[in-house]
Amino acid sequence: MSSIDSDVILVGAGVMSATLGTLLRQLDPNLRITMIEQLDGVAKECSDGWNNAGTGHAAYCELNYTSERPDGSLDTSKAFNINTAFETSLQFWSYLVKAGIIHQPSHFIHRTPHQSLVWGDKNVGFLRQRHQELSKHPLFADMEYSEDFDRISQWMPLVTQGRDRGQALAATRVKYGSDVDFGALTRHLVEELSIQGNFELKLRHRVEKLQQQSNGRWQLRARCLREQRDQEFNARFVFLGAGGGALPLLHKAGIPEGQGYGGFPVSGQWLVCTKPELVNQHHAKVYGKAPIGAPPMSVPHLDTRIINGEKALLFGPYAGFTTKFLKEGGSVLDLPGSVNLGNLTSMLFAGVHNLGLTQYLVKEALQSHDKRIAALRTFMPEVNRDDWHLSHAGQRVQIIKKDPIKGGKLEFGTEVIRSQDGSLAALLGASPGASTATQAMLGIIESCFAKELQQASWQEKLRDMIPSYGQSLKEDAKLLARVREYTLSTLNLQAD
Repeated sequence: MSSIDSDVILVGAGVMSATLGTLLRQLDPNLRITMIEQLDGVAKECSDGWNNAGTGHAAYCELNYTSERPDGSLDTSKAFNINTAFETSLQFWSYLVKAGIIHQPSHFIHRTPHQSLVWGDKNVGFLRQRHQELSKHPLFADMEYSEDFDRISQWMPLVTQGRDRGQALAATRVKYGSDVDFGALTRHLVEELSIQGNFELKLRHRVEKLQQQSNGRWQLRARCLREQRDQEFNARFVFLGAGGGALPLLHKAGIPEGQGYGGFPVSGQWLVCTKPELVNQHHAKVYGKAPIGAPPMSVPHLDTRIINGEKALLFGPYAGFTTKFLKEGGSVLDLPGSVNLGNLTSMLFAGVHNLGLTQYLVKEALQSHDKRIAALRTFMPEVNRDDWHLSHAGQRVQIIKKDPIKGGKLEFGTEVIRSQDGSLAALLGASPGASTATQAMLGIIESCFAKELQQASWQEKLRDMIPSYGQSLKEDAKLLARVREYTLSTLNLQAD
């Protein structure tokens, strides 16, 4: 059996692999990169436009990124971390536009105000406090706040039509939020990689074995699903960026750092409206507060989406329970098949501690159309059930890991697992996911390509791609102002 030699193998043709491949290509055009994908196209799982919310997660409107402490104060640390991570993505995307790698920013990103909406005295107090805390910092200084019904109506007319004017209501807005078609972005990046050379895309290939050789290189065996034959690959570095499929591959790799990790799959559904009379009345992403007992990914929001140039409205997500790790290439045996001696304890304890969550997900999955419409009506009082249809989002596999106190815990974030020698890395988890892909992949480069990163040429190129690289946007207000001016103008995100 012949073997394809590479410097880098990217498993999964989603936004994470495409981002890492593009960064490495810019840093060293001579690197030989191979991308392996089991489906018949690029960005067909979670990166596809209809499989995610498309929110450029910057913590402007996502209320779950500022949690309440027991004493009533707010923990804003996550909001600041996510905001600066998204600013890193905006800088990289601006570089791609300036360099002609992406010809028009409108091919994948559009200015879409990010707004929060709450009702009821307690929630209004929370949002008022959130605005006061965040807006004191330059990162969030442009966030507007209002409890005025008429002003809120100007921001989100569909939300206030038919609503009781006497209801306690509050909203925030950042004008230069964004809607991102991560599928379009991924396809642009992979297409450019293909044009530049030293790159090979292997579609319809399913990785079935990973083994590190005595010389430190990795050997992979993949099944060609078209021809039903095996193909061998080897490389000095492997990235497992296969979404829900990354966890089983991490287990197959057998690195000690991956022991104890498990996954809990969560499916999602959206109500979608393409009726022009409604779609043209709403231009924003409006986030509310999650119901009690709901996972963070189930924060309800009414969104403008622009996918493949077509505008639509989306409401949800409605969470659901499944045992599949992938929407297109998954199996109902994925969850039970992922349990092994290394993660059995953490999986069992996490399951015991989250029985209520499982019951909630099953209940959500069994909802009728009328019940989903009733949830939408809390956001949009004047709703016609016939204007909306159900669409299934991509699968999310949340992280389960060991915990010294609970035995095992479920986490709703993303995490990069690296081998000690830096020859393999895997990305697990979900939100904020794609929005912070650039920062996550920079972290992999810093740890897995540390020797190369010592070169002056790599450092210079990174600062070219990410002007704030090595500096703090949170601590340097003047740098933040320069970076924002650059990214908002380059990506056409300036507020009117």
